[in-house]
Amino acid sequence: MFDTTLSTPRRRVRSLFLSDLHMGARGCRADDILEFLNSVEAETIYLVGDILDIWHPGKVHWGPKQDAIWEELTRRQAEGARVVYLPGNHDAALRPGGGGRLDRFECADSLTHVAADGTRYLVIHGDQCDARIFRFHLMTRIGSRGDAALRAIDAWLRHLRPSMERGLFELLIAGVNRLMMVGNGFEKRLAALARIEAHEGVICGHFHKAALRRIEGNIIYANCGDWVDSRTALVETFDGALKLIEWQAVAPAAAVAPKAAAVGVAQ
Repeated sequence: MFDTTLSTPRRRVRSLFLSDLHMGARGCRADDILEFLNSVEAETIYLVGDILDIWHPGKVHWGPKQDAIWEELTRRQAEGARVVYLPGNHDAALRPGGGGRLDRFECADSLTHVAADGTRYLVIHGDQCDARIFRFHLMTRIGSRGDAALRAIDAWLRHLRPSMERGLFELLIAGVNRLMMVGNGFEKRLAALARIEAHEGVICGHFHKAALRRIEGNIIYANCGDWVDSRTALVETFDGALKLIEWQAVAPAAAVAPKAAAVGVAQ
């Protein structure tokens, strides 16, 4: 476990991988994202897609905390950290040739990350490896509207019953994500894409399900998770090891600390 609080020095890592913040959407947990950023310092920060939720329907949920996250990332870059933005399906307009512009950070559709131990990872959001039908922007729009509606109902129910630890609709959304991932050969396509340029692993987001394991024989599969449901991130230590981090608030006004997941990849 990371034994840190907001008042202690930041935990230093070589690389930090964050995905699926969905800033602008109802489900974004901006408070937790900002607290986590304040607890960790990285030489390179990879924003692995769906950082902004451009496709979110209805009211845009943006406030001072979202501004503070953006400002913190900008400040880190100004102080020498490398910040790389790899757009996903919810912020696809920011992809090279997508019509949008993101001048403040380095931007790429995918890239190769070479870890401290020499392991080569393909870093990509992951929607590029969806089943063909799910790659259309219309499906993203439909999914965004459905997600927003379910989360609104879930928030209303939890307001009525504050003791609910995890809402029924939140569990439903997580279940749908798992079914989509199993049914469309997502991991197999990612592994095949990684092998094309002799990568030994792939780091992605997209499905809101953190993971760190080997797939398709010997490809390291690392999914950053998300900051809507699981509040997870991936870090690379200075010896090249990958670790999943789960952010957990101990109490509303108490110290919070990221917890290293009990999962690893044997080298």
